[in-house]
Amino acid sequence: MSAILYPVAANAEAALAAPLGRAAREREARQLAGDQAVSFVTRPVGPDFATREAALDAYAGKVEDDRPGRLVSLPPEDRFCRLAELVAQVGGRRPVPPPARPVLKDGRRWPTPPAPPVQTIWRLQISFWKIGAATEAALEGLQARKVRRAGAEADRETLNALTRQPLRALRPQQPLDIGLFEIRPPEAPHTVIADE
Repeated sequence: MSAILYPVAANAEAALAAPLGRAAREREARQLAGDQAVSFVTRPVGPDFATREAALDAYAGKVEDDRPGRLVSLPPEDRFCRLAELVAQVGGRRPVPPPARPVLKDGRRWPTPPAPPVQTIWRLQISFWKIGAATEAALEGLQARKVRRAGAEADRETLNALTRQPLRALRPQQPLDIGLFEIRPPEAPHTVIADE
């Protein structure tokens, strides 16, 4: 199985148009960046599209297309772009639909009719190795659950960084137990082999 080769660039536009190269691992990306620090990020790039079909036509060959007659399947190493459906901004803010209120009618609980759907747009998301990791939020900070429990107020950027960090264990993983049908041979006690 081949890994995805992500572009190495300073920003999303450069990653899409003219990256320094492509790398699957951080070590390779750092070498392509001239031993500068890199961080793995996903960013939106390009214009907004009203329909998915318009976005697929604009980025033909960059994203997978599942439409009949236009089927495009990319090789695994080229799957660093994807289309995302986002809520369109109205007046500089993204609208939030109001919560549904229950209505009692004839002894049964019926919800109110759904609100009209919010307007959405389609945008290309690109995952790449960004040069200059110092600008990104560090992952060595507190876990999101600890920040929530502490009751600390967090701004939008901090919350975004917390939601994008990988899940980490609360405590280090304990050594694995040996199963019922596994043994440690006397000549190599550091290995476990199956008995049957």
